[in-house]
Amino acid sequence: MKSAPWARSLIALAMMTAIAACTTSNRTTESTGQYVDDATITAKVKTAVLGDPVLHELQITVETYKDVVQLSGFVDTIRAKERATAVAAKVEGVRSVHNDLVVK
Repeated sequence: MKSAPWARSLIALAMMTAIAACTTSNRTTESTGQYVDDATITAKVKTAVLGDPVLHELQITVETYKDVVQLSGFVDTIRAKERATAVAAKVEGVRSVHNDLVVK
């Protein structure tokens, strides 16, 4: 049984849409590539924080979403909070830093 030409086109369009949905991102989701990039940025920021003499002993959580880094946790001084922002901002690929660290 032969299928109509429009049916093949409809199936091809549905397949392209499904593939595009897996590879594109929007405001609330990330593509696979963006997820990997964000994971790389997170790892680099964590390494930079641990390597900094002011911040290395502090418990700072780092999350990245679409190249924007969010820092959370507790620090002992305002200087440490400001330093964390500066260290994170210097990492390659970081677009901006949201510092939600709390001085205890």
